[in-house]
Amino acid sequence: MGQQFEALMPKHVEFIEQQHLFFVGTAPLAVTGHVNLSPKGYDTLRVLSPTSVAYLDLTGSGNETSGHLDENGRITFMFCAFEGAPLILRLYGTGRVGVKGSLLWDQYIEHFEMIPGARQIVIAEIHKVQTSCGFSIPFFNYGGEREKLKEWGMKKTEANILDDYQAEKNAYTLDGIETPIGKVMKER
Repeated sequence: MGQQFEALMPKHVEFIEQQHLFFVGTAPLAVTGHVNLSPKGYDTLRVLSPTSVAYLDLTGSGNETSGHLDENGRITFMFCAFEGAPLILRLYGTGRVGVKGSLLWDQYIEHFEMIPGARQIVIAEIHKVQTSCGFSIPFFNYGGEREKLKEWGMKKTEANILDDYQAEKNAYTLDGIETPIGKVMKER
């Protein structure tokens, strides 16, 4: 059943690389704040070392992960086997955000293929890896990637309005925590 590890083992990395979907969980410090759970698709996650991962984060209608990480750094990743042998893999760690144009962005962007609408890179240092059975997770067949977000990002970029959208939708979390994008926008 469940096991815990201090770092990713080669079998964990192989499992991660086979997944088409992962989830990211964060929360604010305030007990009354909203816990965030975000699904992530496309080929955006990279294992950098046995204790470090990063993903290219794309513009969306909110930016909870970024605000929570800037406030307290806590992050959990979850991967589920929807095909093959059952398994749930969780990575617990602390994260930070490199917004487009920052030193962190410049340091990590080489690991990714640029996707229209990319807004930041989330980098996480992992302190615990946990596996669990996943016996109740149903089988799903992978049918391909949705291209809608890429198309949307390209249109916003070409129309030169992506920054305006991010200023409106990505500068603060639901609980009013300013995100790194919000801080950068204030400096402009």
